[in-house]
Amino acid sequence: MSRYIHSILHAVGAVVLVVTVMAGGTLFLASEDVRGAQETPPETDPGYRLGAEDVMLISVWKDEHLTKEVVVRPDGMFSFPLVGDVQAEDRTVEEIRDDLVKRLTKYIPNPNVSVAVMKVLSYKVYVVGRVNKPGEYLIGHYTDVLQALSLAGGLTPFAAENDIKVIRRVKGQQQVFPFRYGDLRKGNDLEQNILLQRGDVVMVP
Repeated sequence: MSRYIHSILHAVGAVVLVVTVMAGGTLFLASEDVRGAQETPPETDPGYRLGAEDVMLISVWKDEHLTKEVVVRPDGMFSFPLVGDVQAEDRTVEEIRDDLVKRLTKYIPNPNVSVAVMKVLSYKVYVVGRVNKPGEYLIGHYTDVLQALSLAGGLTPFAAENDIKVIRRVKGQQQVFPFRYGDLRKGNDLEQNILLQRGDVVMVP
């Protein structure tokens, strides 16, 4: 009986790790104990460039008033105490951190600034047409065409696998990239498996 009670007490006091694998293989790690749950940031590529709706946690060491969760606005900016508006869109967290350090130096000697992506909400791609699960996909990391097709459950039997197109809009101009799945499956033209940009549409006729 004492061994049973000891095991219960051990289980109550232990830290429980919960691992959840999201679509696309993004790994989120959260821990919780008897004091409650604490969310940890998602694993993002260091080269990830932020976009509107992404959420960051910015903190300045030893200054709780300068620890703040910020959201990238539709204009690509976010606001932070002392420095005002800061450009975030199409920049990495390291570039944003360097910018904040430079600006905060006017007010704080040698500021120790950390920037972490808490939520990736801007990187959305769309897979439409003859796939098993067409729709919008919110992904926490850069994804290529094959990975996007996999997220959409693959092609249906009647899909025109060599007539797939990636549609992209850049500054109002539409660009189209052909994708021949049949050729790629044979190991040919691997360079056509491009990385998708946010907002890209993979169309499978």
